[in-house]
Amino acid sequence: MILRLLVARRFLPLFVTQGLGAMVDNLFKNALAVLALFTFAQSGPVLVAAAGGVFILPYVLFSSAAGQLAEGLEKSRLIRLTKAWEVLLMLLASAGFWLGNFYLLMLVLFGLGVQATFFSPLKYGILPVHLAGDELLAGNGLVEAGTFVGILAGTILGGALILGADGRAIVSGLGLVLSVTGLAASFAIPLAPASAPGLRVGWNLPAETVRLVRLGHARADVWLCITGIGWFWAIGALVLAEFPVIAKDVLGGGPDVVTLLLTMFSIGVGVGSVACARLLHGRVSARLAPWAAVGISIFALDFAFAVTAEGAAGRMADAAAVLGSAQGWRMLGDLLLLAACGGAYSVPLYAVMQVRARPEELSRMIGCNNVMNAVYMVVAAVIAGGLAAASVSSPRILQVMAAANLLFAAWLYRRLKARGL
Repeated sequence: MILRLLVARRFLPLFVTQGLGAMVDNLFKNALAVLALFTFAQSGPVLVAAAGGVFILPYVLFSSAAGQLAEGLEKSRLIRLTKAWEVLLMLLASAGFWLGNFYLLMLVLFGLGVQATFFSPLKYGILPVHLAGDELLAGNGLVEAGTFVGILAGTILGGALILGADGRAIVSGLGLVLSVTGLAASFAIPLAPASAPGLRVGWNLPAETVRLVRLGHARADVWLCITGIGWFWAIGALVLAEFPVIAKDVLGGGPDVVTLLLTMFSIGVGVGSVACARLLHGRVSARLAPWAAVGISIFALDFAFAVTAEGAAGRMADAAAVLGSAQGWRMLGDLLLLAACGGAYSVPLYAVMQVRARPEELSRMIGCNNVMNAVYMVVAAVIAGGLAAASVSSPRILQVMAAANLLFAAWLYRRLKARGL
């Protein structure tokens, strides 16, 4: 089924468009972060943190409008408009890099957040239109896998290229090529008629956001999926935020160790995302999610113990040291399996949400999910920052997270079972 989808016009153009978009976002975000760290020595970390907030903010501000537009208009045309917006932003980014104007680059980052906000309900809303019921899990899994491959490739290239000779020009050119290619691919996406023709967009954004969350909360099955997915993004954001700290302060390693950890994590998410369709035999069900959550906790705990074990702490100066030791492979195996459990956890919840939401409300439910994802990630960042300020080590933070996740898994199991999901 996976190979069949990857050669089908009803899926492949969307898959390519989405993957390239994720790559563009993370190419630019990481290039900007590295540039900030090396250009503004004292305020660099603050600017990097602010950049993360700038990218997430549009999800809170504009998700209501994004969901309404995706319901009221033909989706493939809207996807092309969002990709054209991305091309314009990459042109603006080129000007920002050339001028060395950090404020302009932050504006571009905000614009990319806006673009991602409007694209998200389109990509998830269009899948049930073009895919059969037994293809939804595989389709969502491939989208999730493609997203993380794009995140990985963009993050590595952005950090590696920006400080090199002509790095700003190369990053600008690559971002433009990728965005234009994504725009070209979007023209092959088949038509997807409006699910709620004539739906008007409410531009009182705060009021519409509150109304959107209330609408999501009123759909009990969908809200349970939204809650589960939001928790996943909070856990994922926390784990990814701890990678650089663990690599530098615990393992004694450099940027290549961070890249290796991120690579293994991204591969794991891709494997788990694709494998869950086979594990569930194509049946849209969330019954795998609580057990996958338990797996996340088990492997997160072992990873936290592995990085502090004798032979690992302070001894992983580079990627070669990680790959040349038993403890290093234990760490990488834990990350691979942790991330695979994450993919197997989130993909079924997205598919259940697509099936249980009313067709004329699905894109708005995705918008509601995006709002809650942002809220969950911000809360997770605040909690992690508070623990770090209290001198709690990164491995200990992961252990606290794993324990909390076990409690959440038990709650989710009971709720899913009660609703027959």
